[in-house]
Amino acid sequence: MKKFLVPVLFVLTATVSAAQSQKYTSDDFRRITAMTARVLERNHYSARPQMTESFSAQIFDNFIDALDPERLLFSAEDLAPYQSIRVRLGFMLSQGDCRVAFDIYNLYRTRYAEYRTFSQKFLAGKIDFTVDENYTFDRSKLPRPKSKQELAPLWRKKLKHQLLIYKLMESSEPKPAKKSAIPVPSPSARILHIQRDLGNAIQKRENIDILGILLNALASSYGAHSNYNAPKATEDFDIHMNLSLSGIGATLTSDNGYIKIVELVPGGPAARSGKIKVNDRLLRVTQENGESTDLIDMPVSQAVTFIRGEKGTKLTLDVLSGEAGSTTKVTLTRDKINLEDSAAKSEIKTVKDSKSGKTLKVGIINLPSFYMNFEEAARGNANARRASTDIKKILEKFNREKVDSVLIDLRRNGGGSLPDAVKLAGLFIKQGPVVQVRGNRGRAEVLSDTDGKITYSGPLVILTSKLSASAAEIFSAALRDSRRAVMVGDSRTFGKSTVLNVHDLTPYNAFFKRINAGSLIFESAMFFRINGNSVQQLGVSPDILLPSLTEEMEIGEMFFDNHLPWDTTKAVKYTIYDNDMVRKIAILRKSSANRIKASKEYAKLLKYIAIYRKMRGRKTVSLNEEKRRKEYAEEKLMQEKNEETLDKSKSKSDNDPVLNEAINIAAELSTL
Repeated sequence: MKKFLVPVLFVLTATVSAAQSQKYTSDDFRRITAMTARVLERNHYSARPQMTESFSAQIFDNFIDALDPERLLFSAEDLAPYQSIRVRLGFMLSQGDCRVAFDIYNLYRTRYAEYRTFSQKFLAGKIDFTVDENYTFDRSKLPRPKSKQELAPLWRKKLKHQLLIYKLMESSEPKPAKKSAIPVPSPSARILHIQRDLGNAIQKRENIDILGILLNALASSYGAHSNYNAPKATEDFDIHMNLSLSGIGATLTSDNGYIKIVELVPGGPAARSGKIKVNDRLLRVTQENGESTDLIDMPVSQAVTFIRGEKGTKLTLDVLSGEAGSTTKVTLTRDKINLEDSAAKSEIKTVKDSKSGKTLKVGIINLPSFYMNFEEAARGNANARRASTDIKKILEKFNREKVDSVLIDLRRNGGGSLPDAVKLAGLFIKQGPVVQVRGNRGRAEVLSDTDGKITYSGPLVILTSKLSASAAEIFSAALRDSRRAVMVGDSRTFGKSTVLNVHDLTPYNAFFKRINAGSLIFESAMFFRINGNSVQQLGVSPDILLPSLTEEMEIGEMFFDNHLPWDTTKAVKYTIYDNDMVRKIAILRKSSANRIKASKEYAKLLKYIAIYRKMRGRKTVSLNEEKRRKEYAEEKLMQEKNEETLDKSKSKSDNDPVLNEAINIAAELSTL
């Protein structure tokens, strides 16, 4: 799975240049190709050689899957003539030979044109929705059809599936009070309209962008977060980093013909709505003027142009739930991310100790990201806004209020500033190592807290989930390993342990010709826990497991294609802050299990989890309209229950059973 944007730790090594309207020659393509291959081979953390047959095959397969992720256009027969190139592609690219990209793309143009012709004939006829048959909507792991003749049955099923989606969407929409002057196109017309736009884009795609698909396949073979950005994509990345356009605050990817939500930016319009979640898919976007654009089968780079826009403008999204499969309409107002909305929040809750009857005070900190005003920090402003300074003030307030325990909620913290993760850990330890960072040359650097001061020295609990990533994992692991905190939550965190390098390729090419060569993003280093273990792939496991909806989701680094493997390095010397922590955790774990068993709020959550488990493994849907409507009704009910649960958890901690139990654990920890 390839992302359009990724939550990461970045190292910017060069200014990313804006795209320009330029003409490229075959010599330009050869130099850009060889240069990209060379930079990756020499600088990527994995240090994989490109010459091997297995790595070459991986590059080739990634390229084919990028063009045809649903495996509905290329048959095994189509690709048979390229088998000798498939095992030599790495060597060819290192020599600048990229001609195969244009050969295969021409075949792609032909096959898509044939698919459009088939669709026009099929949709013009009578379609029987009473036949009992199913459509496998996730074909990413299935073998390709053997021959061209086997493509037609798959095309027919896909079209029926799309028609049913539109019919279900229409039936779930409220009827307008009066008839609109704008005619609503039929489901068949919508499908053909999407195919027309996509077909035109496929035909008109410039050669530099076609080459970009192949070079991105090369980069992604090195690691899950490695990308080659062709000049236009580089411009899009630059816009994102500088926040020069507003949007909905979501990270998007292309997944089996859908635009899927990968991450929600804390404080962004989508996150604030409470109605859009990770793994949801966007089917259609409607602008304020009523103009609608269907997003099914649209490339991510094109879809974002309809989603982002001027601050203050509204858009309505048709959202297909990633959990249930039901559709809903969500209206958002585009906005730039407000730092206050994504900044640390705090509250103090009181808990009555069941044994002593004493009232205990728990200070709660919700930290959505490890934010930092990099621009002000680069200017030398010691007062630049950052997560660690905000939390220091909160902890000082907690000290004045004499809280008995502190709980830090990192469940939706996707990472951010590495230095700030180290500074934040330093608020809870006197001094010592926090994380190790190792580059591709094998040398590990230890990042430590050195100020010799502790802002808060009392009982500490950290609440995490499978969405807690990168810098959040560094912070959690350091305090868990040193037995400074009890970690509770999902069975693991996200598992993102790599530092990304953004590399502009244009300066390398300036000696030959001043053209925009695009840019590379790749894994240049990996961070390790102070105990020597990596966070990569496996994440950080908690001391106490708490049932939750995120625990049931297939979220995390391990689900990305070509992710780097778990690894170890030498442990460093660090202080253990509580030698009695193992005993305390055993007591806390037993008490927690008893409370969960007796909790009515948790009983509701466990009921929804059971329904979700039933639905999450579904890879096929019925193409029988009556059966599909019954499936849809079940999915819609599940969607409504999940939204009800999530809406409650947005407001008060009493209505969030997971957070409420973490508060109870923090309170009990203060009594041990």
